[in-house]
Amino acid sequence: MDEASKKELIESFLTRGVENIIPSRVELGKLLYSDKKLNVYLGIDPTATRIHLGHAFPLRKLQILADLGHNVTFLIGDFTAKVGDTSDKEAERPILTDEQIEENFQTYKSQAAKFLDFSKVQVHHNSEWLSKLNFGDVLKLTRNFSLNDFISRELIKKRLTEGKPVSLPEVLYPIMQGYDSYFMDTDIQLGGTDQTFNMQAGRTLQKNLRGKESFVLANGFLPGTDGRKMSKSWGNAIWIEDSPEEIYGKIMSIADDVLLTYYLMGTNAEQTVIDDANARLEKGENPMNLKKELANIIVRELHGDEAVALAEEHFRKTVVEKMAGTDAPVIKVDFAVPVLGAEASLAAYVLANGLVTSNTEFKTLLKEGAIYLNEKRIDGEAELPLNQGENVVRIGKRKYLKLVK
Repeated sequence: MDEASKKELIESFLTRGVENIIPSRVELGKLLYSDKKLNVYLGIDPTATRIHLGHAFPLRKLQILADLGHNVTFLIGDFTAKVGDTSDKEAERPILTDEQIEENFQTYKSQAAKFLDFSKVQVHHNSEWLSKLNFGDVLKLTRNFSLNDFISRELIKKRLTEGKPVSLPEVLYPIMQGYDSYFMDTDIQLGGTDQTFNMQAGRTLQKNLRGKESFVLANGFLPGTDGRKMSKSWGNAIWIEDSPEEIYGKIMSIADDVLLTYYLMGTNAEQTVIDDANARLEKGENPMNLKKELANIIVRELHGDEAVALAEEHFRKTVVEKMAGTDAPVIKVDFAVPVLGAEASLAAYVLANGLVTSNTEFKTLLKEGAIYLNEKRIDGEAELPLNQGENVVRIGKRKYLKLVK
């Protein structure tokens, strides 16, 4: 790799979407420009079966370091997943069984392969070392930390103030993650800003037990489709395995004020492309034009060139022209269909066909006026006034169900 390419990669790594570098960006920059081969890792707990676009951002960071020739590890937190990290949660995570963790892991590597070249990246499970610690080992590790630091964290403090339980395994979670970093003799840890406390535990163990300075790079978050942090738990994710049509539609639904963040953190677009998008917005161009370009970029990166035109056409027909696609589920009925309550209600049909994730979501959409029958909003009807023949139900902007009477 020539020096110009190396510099471009390093500067992108240090700046793009980065919120904080501990202990300093300058020192990490010096280390990266040196000839030293560094140990780097990113960990993901397999608490779901899928990876979303927000996860892709640190994976791309990891690939940069792999391309620079460093020792890079994609760590599957199969052992830490048994505890569950509550860094960004207001309650304990549910405890997963070994079977659930294994099931969740099955698809992780294949999804991550869209962003990582596994010929350059190692894969490890933290059960390889955490499961071998005895109680005496754990006690020795705990002596490097203070309970005061843990309970001073904002969400933990909030839960304690509200009288909600905080389990002892949760207290141990940062130490477990810190031991991951220590065991792998890590020079650089990657993660979101919500992981800063846990990643600092790794720095503590490296410094106390090995006398070594290590670095934390904390990136920002890609917002979900509802503006909050993209999350496995909140139903606002753009999943890597979503169809091209789903991805395109979800991108078109994001708020205008996060458009540039999506260019920055949701794509591999060159900085010149992002700067051009910013300049066009500042000149007053319709954000919809840029969203279309963004949707094309993301669909192309995840599914290839051929998928782009099909996804764009599907969006035009189903959202712009409000036509149900040929893939819309078809239900034949010969009776009045209640909206809620019954086993053969609209809510039941919509849920059974995966158009909503729960009855609660259906009721929320209904209350918000986001469910239509033949392009007329369903508003308080106990039963659907169906026409003879085909009736089209639209849920939100782009999900459809056909009721044929």
